[in-house]
Amino acid sequence: MTRMDHAIMIKLLLVLPLAGALVCLLPWSVRRVFAVMLGFVAAECLLVALAVHEVLRGGVPAGAGQWLRIDALSAFHLMLLGFVFLAGSIHAIAYFKGGSSQTGSWWARLFSALWLGSMWAMVLVFVSNNIGIMWVGVEATTLLTAFLICTNVTSCSLEAMWKYILICSVGVAFAFMGTILVAASTVGVAGHSLMFWTELMASAGSLDAGLLRAGFVFLLVGYGTKSGFAPMHNWLPDAHSQAPSPVSAVFSGVLLNSAMYCLLRFMPVVEGAAGNGPWVHDLMILAGLISIVVAAAFILLQRDLKRLLAYSSVEHVGIMALGFGLGGIGTFAALFHSLGHSLAKPLAFISAGRLGHPRGTYDMQALAGSMRVSRVWGVGLFAALLALVGAAPFALFMSELLVARAAIEQKKWFVLALLLAGLGVVFAGVMRYAIPLLWGDRPDAALASSPAAPPEAGSRFDMLFVCVVVLLLVVLGLVIPAPLMRLLEGARAVVEGRVMAL
Repeated sequence: MTRMDHAIMIKLLLVLPLAGALVCLLPWSVRRVFAVMLGFVAAECLLVALAVHEVLRGGVPAGAGQWLRIDALSAFHLMLLGFVFLAGSIHAIAYFKGGSSQTGSWWARLFSALWLGSMWAMVLVFVSNNIGIMWVGVEATTLLTAFLICTNVTSCSLEAMWKYILICSVGVAFAFMGTILVAASTVGVAGHSLMFWTELMASAGSLDAGLLRAGFVFLLVGYGTKSGFAPMHNWLPDAHSQAPSPVSAVFSGVLLNSAMYCLLRFMPVVEGAAGNGPWVHDLMILAGLISIVVAAAFILLQRDLKRLLAYSSVEHVGIMALGFGLGGIGTFAALFHSLGHSLAKPLAFISAGRLGHPRGTYDMQALAGSMRVSRVWGVGLFAALLALVGAAPFALFMSELLVARAAIEQKKWFVLALLLAGLGVVFAGVMRYAIPLLWGDRPDAALASSPAAPPEAGSRFDMLFVCVVVLLLVVLGLVIPAPLMRLLEGARAVVEGRVMAL
């Protein structure tokens, strides 16, 4: 493809979901509006596949005078975005099935418009070469995804939405201050457009190291809030538990990654400044360990299935941060872990939604014996939980093993001990709930408050979806295909500040 083709492709990546959001506001029926939404998401996924293909061929698509750019790190996250949004879009149709009233039609149109708008905002984050526009994209995700939380309007969902807006807006404000400090570090440095990430990387050794350190602290708190780092994670359990399951899948599978992606963009810039050394890595290790320990403690106390999965997200974000902090093979492990998490967590949330939504509850006691209600979604949930707790041979087991290996290679024994302790507590806590949730008997109180749902056979597509995702998680735990390995190594090279040809 020529440079002009690259420019057109990257602009279409932004235009398509935005146009789809506007089209979905037209007075369609429920069935038609979801068909339109799915069509736009599928078209966006085709463009994402084309962009990933170009990056694997060694290209770096750019457009709008270098304001937009897709390198290996961008392409990797776009790939995750495409999968999660496509899976969520398909299962949103089942989630809202049966809504034929005018109110149902209106909410379907609003949901679809916000859904595609959220996709646009996350794409903007991943393709922006300008750190200011990248910040705008993160702020846009806050505003657009907030209203998806209260698709089903209740007092709890409204409270969750406002908590999400308030906490994440404060976090994004911290990220704005960090961005300003990074920009201020370029004063006196010759160059054009020093708000561009590529220019910051080229001039990193000449930037003001003190301002960069201060800026990264603000960025870590700000983007860390949106990523779900403890103790700034308070919005996450409420938002996940109140949002529709497809939205929860996007939150865990893409939204958290988008904020982490921003931190990854700044890490090599700060590292490249004179005298900064391993300081950035130490902060990431600290953030990761705190998140793992806090999540492990709270997982033991949960009764709600979606809140359990939300705290699992805090744990996995912590594992990613720990891997990036350790560096080397840990960086590769963290990227690979984000891939496994973006496969397993949407499967978990979608399975939870298909089991809990018809019964009107996600209380794990009320959902006991779910395998008898739906074998397809029961298997999907159990496989996802096994993957998320790091059971072999799933992909997340391999990535956690590589993070542990990175800690061993650097002789960080305290870090290794906390990591293993946290993983052990999470494994025991989740399995403690998973067995009765799927095969147990419901207590009398749960039977009275939530009548047993009739057995659901599951469609062929449902079975295909579960089988494909579980197969991917198992296969990736055994072997990484060569193209994916090149993409992961290319993304690792970007995070480590190296230039690498794919």
